[in-house]
Amino acid sequence: MKVLLVCLLLFGLCSCKSEAPLKSRNISEVEIETLLQDSLLNVRALEIDGDGFGFATSNGEIGVQGFTLPSGINSPDSIVLREIAKKTIQLKHDSIIPNFRSLSINDKGGFLLSISSPTLLYRAGVDSLKLVYKETHPKAFYDSMDFWNDQEGIAIGDPTDDCMSIIITRDGGETWTKLSCDDLPKAKEGEAAFAASDTNIAIVGDHTWVATGGKASRILFSPDKGITWEVFETPIIQGKETTGMYSLDFYDENNGFAIGGDYTKPNDTLNNKIRTIDGGKTWQVVANGKGPGYRSCVQYIPNSNAKELVAVGFKGIDYSNDSGESWKHLSNEGFYTIRFLNDSVAYAAGKGRISKLIFKE
Repeated sequence: MKVLLVCLLLFGLCSCKSEAPLKSRNISEVEIETLLQDSLLNVRALEIDGDGFGFATSNGEIGVQGFTLPSGINSPDSIVLREIAKKTIQLKHDSIIPNFRSLSINDKGGFLLSISSPTLLYRAGVDSLKLVYKETHPKAFYDSMDFWNDQEGIAIGDPTDDCMSIIITRDGGETWTKLSCDDLPKAKEGEAAFAASDTNIAIVGDHTWVATGGKASRILFSPDKGITWEVFETPIIQGKETTGMYSLDFYDENNGFAIGGDYTKPNDTLNNKIRTIDGGKTWQVVANGKGPGYRSCVQYIPNSNAKELVAVGFKGIDYSNDSGESWKHLSNEGFYTIRFLNDSVAYAAGKGRISKLIFKE
């Protein structure tokens, strides 16, 4: 029962990119407030809404903090929900502890996706926790998940055949269907993706971009919510299993940014940051040989006209106010993933903690 109640709290969580009047600025520091700390905590799946956040861990735990209960909950369980919101709850499937790397939501509930075989995708609804997709292929490994709207969503993973694995729902997450390789671009040898920060997928309207990585690192693009696909080459570093794009974000239908590198050589700064201004058709290397080395997540700051970016990784936090041409190192504090609440506040998660980040000029 407690698992079902805490899952209910994930219902309604979402990341937010609200628009407001633009302002020119230059962030010079970041204040870090630790909200949740535990040496066993390992978080790459994070979603926020309002002043709260939901998360899923590599140890099969889920939790929320600072979350306002959804309207309409008037049962005595509301008191219990408030208590559970302060804790983390362990999930198991038979004897398997899921390694969660992806978390997404819509008005139907919260969705939690584990990585390796058996891949487990749960829907946490108002009154139930349901396993809605399971994949037992020995090569199954899912990296990221997102939704176009309340009914349609997508998750991507490494190839099990000769294409990237892509599953799609059209019924609010009740059922998921894996696309045939006949309908997808063929994967190159050694091409896969990284489950580093749940940011391999970027969605703007009906447009969808998927970042691959490894020995080949390309962009898969769909203009119609996953019905048709094409592929674009990128100049990011690639050629090894540990190289390529680790994170992707789009500000609008034209402006996008990707970051990565080689996590085994985190200080290398060559060819690990790329930008597009034509919707992903072509990409250019920026800040080559300078700025951050390997980073696992990059996000546009809201209301910045595609100018301001923040990148995080286990080597620290970096900021750009010129679309990635130059970067300022703000902190050595390491995180795996980040989500912005507004243009000055974000939540970040990583090994051992979840923190609130306040960016200041």
